[in-house]
Amino acid sequence: MEIIEILREASDRIYENVKHLAGTDHAAGDFGIGAGGDVSRNIDIVAEKTVLDYLKEINFECIVLGEECGRVDLSENPKGYVIMDAIDGSANAVRGVPFFCSSLAFATEDKLSSITDGVITNLDNGDTYWASKNKGSFFNDVKIQVHNKDPIYKIIGINTSGASKELMRRMDAIFENHNHHTRHFGANALEMAFFARGYMDIFIDLRDKIRIQDIAAGYLIVKEAGGLLLDANLKPLDADLSYETRVSFIAASNQEILNEIMSHINEC
Repeated sequence: MEIIEILREASDRIYENVKHLAGTDHAAGDFGIGAGGDVSRNIDIVAEKTVLDYLKEINFECIVLGEECGRVDLSENPKGYVIMDAIDGSANAVRGVPFFCSSLAFATEDKLSSITDGVITNLDNGDTYWASKNKGSFFNDVKIQVHNKDPIYKIIGINTSGASKELMRRMDAIFENHNHHTRHFGANALEMAFFARGYMDIFIDLRDKIRIQDIAAGYLIVKEAGGLLLDANLKPLDADLSYETRVSFIAASNQEILNEIMSHINEC
C-alpha cells in the first residue's frame, strides 16, 4: 500500500470516529497537557487513538510524532515519521464551530523538507486535501492549485491569536487597507489547504508559535499546489521535527502578492 493511501485511510477513520463528537459534552474533558503543549481534549484522544490503532493494525513501521501522545515508536527499523495533529482546531471542535481538521504527514527524515506525503481532512464534512511529492495537490480527487489570477477581492489569511502588541503594530497597514480582506478561522492546517485551493492569496503566521504538527501536511500541499512557502526571513521554510520547534511562515500564491504584503508589514 502506498504511504498516501495509508494516510488517507487513517484520516477517513478519524472522520468516522469524531464526526458526531464535535460540539457535544463528550468532545471536551481535560486529559492534561499533551506533547504539543496544549490541553488534550477527549476528541483529540479519540482521534489520535484511531490513527495509532490503524498503524498498528497494518504493522506500518514508523515513528509517530503526535500532538498529544508525543513520540511513539512503532518499529525498531522505522521507514520514517508520521507527523500527526489528529485534531487541528480543537477549540472549534469542542465548541462545535464547523472548522477543524486532521493533519497527517510522512517524512523520511527529521526535517520538514523531507515530507513526501500529506493529508488534511475537513472533519466537518469529510473533504480531503492531499499531496505526494512531485505529483501535485488534490481536493478529494480533483487537482488544485493556488490562485493565479488577478483577484477581485484580495483575501489575506492571517493568524493573530495570541500575537504580541509589537507584531500587531507591524501589521496595522494590512488591517487598515480597504483593499485587504483578512480572515482567520482557527485551524492553520485547514487554512493552508484552503490557500492551496485558491481561496486566499496569502496566508501569514508570524507569531513564532506554530508547531510542526500543525503545518506538516499543509507544507507539502501548499508547495505541490504551486505556492511559495517561506519563513519570517523570506527564506524557504524548513525546520526539524522537534517538539520544541516553533516557526513563523508565509504562504503566498506568487511573488507579486508576497512583495506587496511584506512591504506593508516592513513599513510599520
